[in-house]
Amino acid sequence: MVNAEIGVIGGSGFYSFLEDVTEVQVDTPYGSPSDSLFLGELAGRRVAFLPRHGRGHHLPPHRINYRANLWALRSVGVRQVLGPCAVGGLREEYGPGTLLVPDQLVDRTKARAQTYFDGLPLPDGTIPNVVHTTFADPYCPNGRKVALAAADGRGWQAVDGGTMVVIEGPRFSTRAESRWHAAMGGSVVGMTGHPEAVLARELGLCYTSLTLVTDLDAGAETGEGVSHTEVLKVFGENVARLREVLFDAVGALPAAEDRDCLCGHAHDGWELGIELP
Repeated sequence: MVNAEIGVIGGSGFYSFLEDVTEVQVDTPYGSPSDSLFLGELAGRRVAFLPRHGRGHHLPPHRINYRANLWALRSVGVRQVLGPCAVGGLREEYGPGTLLVPDQLVDRTKARAQTYFDGLPLPDGTIPNVVHTTFADPYCPNGRKVALAAADGRGWQAVDGGTMVVIEGPRFSTRAESRWHAAMGGSVVGMTGHPEAVLARELGLCYTSLTLVTDLDAGAETGEGVSHTEVLKVFGENVARLREVLFDAVGALPAAEDRDCLCGHAHDGWELGIELP
């Protein structure tokens, strides 16, 4: 079932801007994804949108079935993924409304299934091998260039590079945690950027994160701390232009057959033990 070439994770309702939308339910060996896939055309490209938290935003970050989400996207033909997400700024210069396209990632999650290659049997009886994936540079270099150019074209000067710290959630950080993340080199902090990126790499997909800063994190601000209401307010104020950047990036990504990055070659020479969709 090949219906799309580019996937976008996040943004419940973004799919309403697609032409001739088809809702597709996909089963995976890892259970059900967060929601149906919404397939359609955008900027002359076939796109699959997946609401990361479900269309009713009922899934907290730690309960998202990330493995099913990425597997479902690949099963409909997706080879490049854009993953926008809301984050907190760990530095004063990265205040609300900042768009940052990270080039590094620090995993501070605790209980998420984050690999397809754990040696555990799948429902069909196949057993994946234990595979150690190269992940020094977690994001697609070509996707990052496209995202930065798309933002610039919309007059939104994005920050080129930075480290996204991903925490378990659903609570926000303490001030001590926030200051520690900043002291260790973090630029922004969020709850959903991992394990999306590594699972995409394991499936040979290009993955690009676009992070929208909705607040200064607890260690960088002087008020009473981050609130969910504040996050939603700032996200709502910026979602329209984030959508424009995403749509421009979709149109500018290379054709799947023209990918020249290393994202699709992380497992060259490895015997995986399972057949990828």
